[in-house]
Amino acid sequence: MGSIIVDIKSLKREFMVGDENVKALNDVSFTITAGEFVTIMGTSGSGKTTLLNILGCLDKPTEGTYLLDGINVSQLSKNDLAKCRNVKLGFVFQSYNLLARTSAIENVELPLMYNNQYSAKERREKAVAALTAVKLANKIYNLPSQLSGGQQQRVAIARALINDPVMILADEATGNLDSRTSYEIMMLIQELNDEHGKTIVFVTHEPDIAAFSKRTITLKDGKIISDTINTHVQSAKEVLQHMPAVNDEQSIKEVLQDKPAVIEEQSTKVK
Repeated sequence: MGSIIVDIKSLKREFMVGDENVKALNDVSFTITAGEFVTIMGTSGSGKTTLLNILGCLDKPTEGTYLLDGINVSQLSKNDLAKCRNVKLGFVFQSYNLLARTSAIENVELPLMYNNQYSAKERREKAVAALTAVKLANKIYNLPSQLSGGQQQRVAIARALINDPVMILADEATGNLDSRTSYEIMMLIQELNDEHGKTIVFVTHEPDIAAFSKRTITLKDGKIISDTINTHVQSAKEVLQHMPAVNDEQSIKEVLQDKPAVIEEQSTKVK
C-alpha cells in the first residue's frame, strides 16, 4: 500500500443561497493512496464539483480536514493554497483550457513559469519530455487550432504532468470528445497510472468511463453513498482494438460536417 495522498475527514461545505443554508458536502470522509486511479461519480447537484474544488485547493471546507500529501490544506492562506496547487497538483479540464495563440510546448511550460527553480532551457526540456510522454513529440510547435480535440487534451495532460504532481485531477476530461477519442485519452490515463504510478482522480458522470478506473466513489446529495473497488477494470486499449479504425482525414471531415449544424443551432438561440 502506498503513502496516503488524500486524507479527508468529516468534510462539510455549506453555502448560503438566499435565506437557505445549502449543504453541498455533508460529513464526507475518505483516503486516496499513492498510485490509485479513482473516479468520483454523481449526478448534477451531488456535490462532486464542490469536492473537486476542495481537492484542487480552489476552495476550503466549512468544517473538517483535508490533508494533501501530509499538508493540512484546510489551514492554508490563499497564497499558500496557490503554491500547493501549483506544486502538488496537475489539472485536466473538459474544455482543455489552452491558450489559443500559444504553441503546444509553450502551453505545457506554463506551470513552470511560476517555479523559479527551473531555467528556460530546463523548462523547455521538461515540456518536450511531457509532450513525448503523451505521444505528441511531432506537434510541439502547433497551435491549439491546428490540433484535434484529442490532441488538445493530450497537451493539457502533458501540462498537468510537467511539475511531477502527487495527484492529477481530471474534471470530465472526456466530456467534449467522441467515443473513440475518449477511449484514447482513457488509454493514456491508464498508462500513466499503471506504468508510471501516477495518482489519478477523475470526475465523471459516465459509468462507461468509470469502468476504466480501479475504484469509484459515488456521491448523492453531498454524501458518499458508495465507495467500491472495481474488480473488473476495463482496458481502454482493448476497447480501442475492437473499434473500426478512423484516419485523421475522416475525423476532420466529420468535424466540418458537424459545424454547420452547430452554427445553425447557435443562430437559433440568438434569435
